[in-house]
Amino acid sequence: KRALDLNELEEIRRDAYESVKIYKDKTKAFHDRTITRKSFEPNQMVWLYNSRLKLFPGKLRSRWDGPYQVVKVYPFGAVDIRDMKDGREMKVNGQRLKHYVENAPPVVIESTDLVDPIYS
Repeated sequence: KRALDLNELEEIRRDAYESVKIYKDKTKAFHDRTITRKSFEPNQMVWLYNSRLKLFPGKLRSRWDGPYQVVKVYPFGAVDIRDMKDGREMKVNGQRLKHYVENAPPVVIESTDLVDPIYS
């Protein structure tokens, strides 16, 4: 009786291990589908993520600095960028960059007057 119970327990563990593996594979495939690959070329304009702002956040401050100009793109994601204000160059991880859109349409915000409503 005990040997039969142990074999049954081992089979349940094996099934649980397989179902966890299937779940992890599906989750990884879903996550990999949502990742967007960014590619940068020299002379392209980019924004740089300011990671220091996480420590001392300002309520309405943007976490993106820039624009910067791409100087050189290395394999495996490293990018040399040049600051447009003072001309200094730095090497950063490409994951901290996003494309700069120069002629983006302005965001239109509707304004409403704060008067008492008229009920009929």
